[in-house]
Parts: sequence; C-alpha cells; structure tokens
Amino acid sequence: MASEENGSPDVEELDPNQDQTVEGEAVPPLDDIDSLKAKVAELEEQIEEQKETVLRAKAEEQNIKRRADNDVSNARKFALERFTNDLLPVIDSLERGLEITVDADNEQIKAQQEGVTLTLKMFEDVLNSNNILVVSPVGEPFDPALHQAMSMQESGDCEPNTVLAVMQKGYTLSGRLVRPAMVVVSKSPA
Repeated sequence: MASEENGSPDVEELDPNQDQTVEGEAVPPLDDIDSLKAKVAELEEQIEEQKETVLRAKAEEQNIKRRADNDVSNARKFALERFTNDLLPVIDSLERGLEITVDADNEQIKAQQEGVTLTLKMFEDVLNSNNILVVSPVGEPFDPALHQAMSMQESGDCEPNTVLAVMQKGYTLSGRLVRPAMVVVSKSPA
C-alpha cells in the first residue's frame, strides 16, 4: 500500500468487462459508458432537430397568420369592387345627361338639371368616402396602367403621349384600378 504513504487512497484497476461499484453505487462497464455517450450524442442531435422543427412550425404559423390578416384586409378593402363596377354606368349616364344643352328659359328643365347635378354630387361624395377615386387625366402624360388609349390626335400644343381628352372617366378603389380612363392621346404633327 505504497499509495497510502503518498496520501492518496488505493486505486484498484477496473476490469472494463465487469460491473464495478464506487462508493456504493454501481458503475456500468466501460463498453456501456461508450454506448451511453453515443446514445447521449444521438439524443442531443434529436433535441436540436426538434428545436429546428418547432422554430419552423412557429415561423409557418406566423406566415399563415400574416397571410390571413392580409387576405381579410384585402377582402375588406376591395369588397366594394363589384358594387363599384355596377354603379359606374349610372354615374356615366348622369354625367352624359348633364352634357346635354337645354333651353335656359324653361324653369322645369333647369330644376331637373339641378336635381341631376345634386344627385351626381352625392354619388361622387359617396365614392370619395369609400376611397373610390376618379381617374380623369386631361393634360397628364399617358399611363397605360391607368389609361386606355382610344385614339391618337395630332397636336402641336402639347408633348406627344399627353392625354388630350377623356371619353370616359376611370376609377380606382384603394389604389387598385377598377376601370381605366378611356382617353385621346396626342401625337406629334406629321
């Protein structure tokens, strides 16, 4: 027992193939420790994979929620699109009715024309309050995203591709085009 003379306890050689006890607790053979270490590494790897799976699932959940919120927002924002399309011919008819020149002496016709003007004004107010805006681009450059060119006309007064006249107003709903403005576009003189 030379080791006791040095102040350290006696250390026995452990047989790797035999169960041992240290301070009353069973210690598995060394071969089992290596397999346990491998099993721990495998379990840690599975834990990391599960963490990644959970993170992906949370990200996907947030994406689905964001898409659903966008869909609901767009549904609310553009719910009036069909109604707007149905309403536009009525507004066009009222505007055409006001373009007709009438006998200024006939009080009854003047009263009817004022009524149509007020009705048209009410329609325009309702459109504006629902974020439906008029596209009437006289004097502006032609924009194929908002305008539909019906014809071209030579003009020396303005630059080429400028809107000279609007045949039918266009409309946007919350920034989305509902109907393009039908326009006459300038071209340079021959």
